[in-house]
Amino acid sequence: QVQLVESGGGLVQAGGSLRLSCATSGRLFNVYVVGWHRQAPGKERELVSFIRKGGSTFYADSVKGRFTISRDTAKDTVYLQMNSLEPEDTAVYFCAAMDYGTGQYNYWGQGTQVTVSS
Repeated sequence: QVQLVESGGGLVQAGGSLRLSCATSGRLFNVYVVGWHRQAPGKERELVSFIRKGGSTFYADSVKGRFTISRDTAKDTVYLQMNSLEPEDTAVYFCAAMDYGTGQYNYWGQGTQVTVSS
């Protein structure tokens, strides 16, 4: 099992920044990808960004150039730096982990609310 705990959400004005943290623990040796997803009210959950164990990254077009995913391996923590926030970024943000060979996210955190006011 892998446990994930998000933090860092909050209320920010448009144009502002937040940094989300995802603290991971448990059977991390088998984790291939850690990703950030978000779900806005009335909308489906969407993938925002992920980082592979080897360090390569992915960003959704909607956040490219504004968000940066990174990790601190010593702390087993993955971060999502969010700059130039827009009201459309308002959502609950979840981090999730994918084990090798599964092709799907197997473990999820509880989520952290991000609200961007205009």
